[in-house]
Amino acid sequence: MKLLCISLGCDKNLVDTEMMLGLLNKDGYTFTDDEYEADVIVINTCCFINDAKEESINTILEMAQRKADGKCKALIVTGCLAQRYKQEIIDEIPEVDGILGTSTYDEISRVLSDALGGKEHVQCFHELSGFPEQEAERVLTTGGHYAFLKIAEGCDKHCTYCIIPSLRGSYRSVPMERLIKEAESLAEKGVKELILVAQETTLYGMDLYGKKSLPELLRKLCRISGIQWIRVQYCYPEEITEELIQTIKEEEKICSYLDLPIQHASDRILKLMGRRTTKAQLREIVEKLRREIPDIALRTTLISGFPGETQEDHDELVEFVDEMEFERLGVFAYSAEEDTPAAELPDQVPQEVKEERRDEIMELQQEISLAHSQDMIGKSLEVMIEGKVADENAYVGRTYMDGPGVDGMIFVQTGVELMSGDFAKVRVTGAMEYDLIGELEDEFTE
Repeated sequence: MKLLCISLGCDKNLVDTEMMLGLLNKDGYTFTDDEYEADVIVINTCCFINDAKEESINTILEMAQRKADGKCKALIVTGCLAQRYKQEIIDEIPEVDGILGTSTYDEISRVLSDALGGKEHVQCFHELSGFPEQEAERVLTTGGHYAFLKIAEGCDKHCTYCIIPSLRGSYRSVPMERLIKEAESLAEKGVKELILVAQETTLYGMDLYGKKSLPELLRKLCRISGIQWIRVQYCYPEEITEELIQTIKEEEKICSYLDLPIQHASDRILKLMGRRTTKAQLREIVEKLRREIPDIALRTTLISGFPGETQEDHDELVEFVDEMEFERLGVFAYSAEEDTPAAELPDQVPQEVKEERRDEIMELQQEISLAHSQDMIGKSLEVMIEGKVADENAYVGRTYMDGPGVDGMIFVQTGVELMSGDFAKVRVTGAMEYDLIGELEDEFTE
């Protein structure tokens, strides 16, 4: 039986999708990318902000049509939208045959079997605690040379704009031995880059071991043969420790790259957001990271137009971005989410103003990013090859400064035949706002 699985939203959701695919593969399903040929369609949804919610709903409605004009016999909805709006989905989209919450993806086979057996609106929801059983190996959808390793689930921060705690539950770390075993399995499959993800990676281990254990986990992952790059994302600035900095500094496999979402730089807005840092503390953290790890690439995300944000607050944020010169930066226009404290705050900012402020920051970041890129010209960088440019003697790849799907690329000109996942020494010869151009310096290293 042919199955189409559509994964929406973040990389943490993608890990859940890959876990489900592993279970379904074990059960004998074959996979297809053709929605008209699929006997079964599974949609793993997102609803973090309004745009993501709309994308999820539109995808469900579109795939529901395949029950009329395709071969689809069962339509299953999982993930965050299912967790949050299960009754609305059942009431308003009758074509949906089964629905699972964020903590029950390991029940996908049973739900699918029940739906194909004729049961209507099969539901499976558990308390948001613990972890689904891992009874099959993941089916990687990232090409096989890199993989996301989800080290924790849920969040206890309760930022005023965020619905994650209600969708994913409280913070809980995946036991270290389970992560090491999974990472070893990924390495055996040919994975060369591990990207550690969670709602927050920096608090890893506090609930299990009584201390921040990310440095210990990183050192153990570095011992795994075959893994060449380890990248850490979603670090809360206030939770970055001296031990973590030294671990990144000392371990060669760990990329000099940190993703630390700061969200804003106005102390007043940071307080309204429920964040736990001040502008002065953020500056101190950034300066310390750059002092200790001179070649570090820092990625951050911001929210423009948060309720109560004045022009002065916005100008303060722009000034901070200009001062800090983050290597990588993204901005979201604030999205009011129901059942969050921020949605009830007074002085909501008009959508047009939110977007204007977002665009102003991104225009500034484009200049900053171009300057960073131009500084790379003449340097030799290790590059992971991602694929070939069609009809050209060129490849696309990533440097240690670039996470997949969120950062830039480097275009490598060479007549040498390379494969996805190969590492190559590349000399940078040109720069664009977000991407680099280079030439192969010598034969690829792996």
